[in-house]
Amino acid sequence: MPAASATHLFPAHHFAPCQSAPLGFYPVVDSLALLERLLALGVRTLQLRIKAPFSADVDAQIAAAVALGRRYQAQLFINDHWQAALQHGAYGVHLGQEDLALADLSALAAAGLRLGVSTHGYAEVLQALALQPSYIALGHIFPTPTKQMPSRPQGLGRLRQLQALVGSIPTVAIGGIDLPCAPQVLACGVGSIAVVRAVTQAEDLAATVQRWQSLWQGNTPLPATVEEAVKC
Repeated sequence: MPAASATHLFPAHHFAPCQSAPLGFYPVVDSLALLERLLALGVRTLQLRIKAPFSADVDAQIAAAVALGRRYQAQLFINDHWQAALQHGAYGVHLGQEDLALADLSALAAAGLRLGVSTHGYAEVLQALALQPSYIALGHIFPTPTKQMPSRPQGLGRLRQLQALVGSIPTVAIGGIDLPCAPQVLACGVGSIAVVRAVTQAEDLAATVQRWQSLWQGNTPLPATVEEAVKC
């Protein structure tokens, strides 16, 4: 898609930058309990992704999550439910391509919310670039059972090309990325890796967080199991 067409679809807005770039280790969770545990373990970039339709209960969870994010001075992004994120003064909101046309992007930008945008290939990256969001998520990199995807995995070669296309906007790689593969993903130039199963299925959450965070501290994390060591 030509850049002019992308700009026509999604005019540029002035979204605030994230306070820390790269964003680093970026867990995506669906529960307040896990969110609070991760915050207590020192994770400072997270996303609350509640896939249930909006309701009073969802609104209450988002309000509580925003309060937790403030308490820990974290970069907490609310997935999809942009109205509640706006109402409760969230740090940021993460939107998929299908949600961009529905959200009041001008109101989000004016309120100072950061915006993260999902992309799946060149055309969607160009659309996201026209918006000038706070970060662009590039996915899905590897096959993932977490979410049914309409597109094929990007792979490392395509990820490297997409990263070069994005330029200076912070990027997040997402989709099927396990710890043994993470160094290869980061070598493509992305600044952050978003994970779901790595935290939701962790037997030892504290150790898992430590191993992942070591990637941004110049260390190569030791695999937790022999299976991990030979996976990538």
